[in-house]
Amino acid sequence: MFQLLYADSKGRMYENPEALAVGRTGGLFVGLEEDEMIPLPAGASLVMVPGGVPVAIGAEGSFTQVDSGPAGDSCFAVGALLPQGFARTLLPAYRRKEQQPLPLFGYAAVGWKDGRVHVAAVQTDAPEKWNPIHYGTPELPGLVYDMLDRQGKNRIITQLARCALEYHCFTAQNIFYRRWEGGIPVSPVCNARCLGCISLQPAECCPSPQSRIDFVPEPWEVTDIAVRHLTGADDAIISFGQGCEGEPSLQASLISEAIKTIRSQTGTGTINMNTNAGNTPGIREICSAGIDSLRVSTISARKETYTAYYAPANYKWQDVCESIAFARDKGIYVSLNLLTFPGLTDIPEEAEALAALIEQLDINMVQIRNLNIDPDFLSSRVPLAAEEGMGINNFIDFLKGELPGLEIGNYSRPVRNNEI
Repeated sequence: MFQLLYADSKGRMYENPEALAVGRTGGLFVGLEEDEMIPLPAGASLVMVPGGVPVAIGAEGSFTQVDSGPAGDSCFAVGALLPQGFARTLLPAYRRKEQQPLPLFGYAAVGWKDGRVHVAAVQTDAPEKWNPIHYGTPELPGLVYDMLDRQGKNRIITQLARCALEYHCFTAQNIFYRRWEGGIPVSPVCNARCLGCISLQPAECCPSPQSRIDFVPEPWEVTDIAVRHLTGADDAIISFGQGCEGEPSLQASLISEAIKTIRSQTGTGTINMNTNAGNTPGIREICSAGIDSLRVSTISARKETYTAYYAPANYKWQDVCESIAFARDKGIYVSLNLLTFPGLTDIPEEAEALAALIEQLDINMVQIRNLNIDPDFLSSRVPLAAEEGMGINNFIDFLKGELPGLEIGNYSRPVRNNEI
């Protein structure tokens, strides 16, 4: 059994031997089971849930709010923020009086057992390339300022410098490290109003953790960065559609022109776009220009759930499906960026609809991504399960069983490495 882990008012953390830790799935509190917990992995961090009072299983065996610890000190709920490559299986259990939604983090349930912290999570990919130890290194500022000196007229470089140093964005940093997947933002506008958007939020909601790009680049600004990265980086990927921008396919003409110029200079590396795929004409243009892969964001394969979260403007769920179908007909590698949330993703009707969509559209991969959002805010817009789902572990096993050829992971893959 896992003991409650809590924090005091100064952020110091303790275990409570008189209370058992609890998790949350959807709107339900549940006990922590062994098969949903792993030791806290490297790169994870423990944080207080702002204004959250922990819920635990007390001596009487029922769920109870724990307002104070054994010494009488005030209790605050604790969660874990997971590194890339890990999916949470349960949310922390707490109650809050505050009306303001939580910051846009993916809090996971934690507990104390055998002298160490455990977290409700499952590993979904090899985390080596995205291990935080490879990022924010002492040489990063020098690499950034050196590129700014050489390419300072390129406004994307200025944007990426801020993303790398201020927002600690890994794909921005990779441009300066010249390796792996590097992001190239191009679009200041979007055609969706996602509840958990990290670059633009309505004033009454949680503040965005970063600012959106405020210009549309010139084609040369894109190609200068892309060619340099694709020809000089290991396992090189350039990706349009970053957290600091809107929907990249709304700049379809720019991206298409850039792709053609890039491919006239090099056949190496993978050109990828992260997209909601709602702008089907733009997707068709970009696919026809020769993009290698698309990562399509979704929270669900059910129209009602999708629409409630994305609040699409000028497109519908069917447009997303048509975009994917066109890309696959062109032989383009398509991943789903599945925004995963315990108590929503793993309910049977959601899982079955997703499996049917993947099979119907011949989707290559599902990337399991923790949805960073206040669960109470989400449930006010998207109905969560009234009963416990199959569990995130079992959901992943369900997809593997239903779709043996499907790749399941967490990161975009290089799909084109050799010069052609």
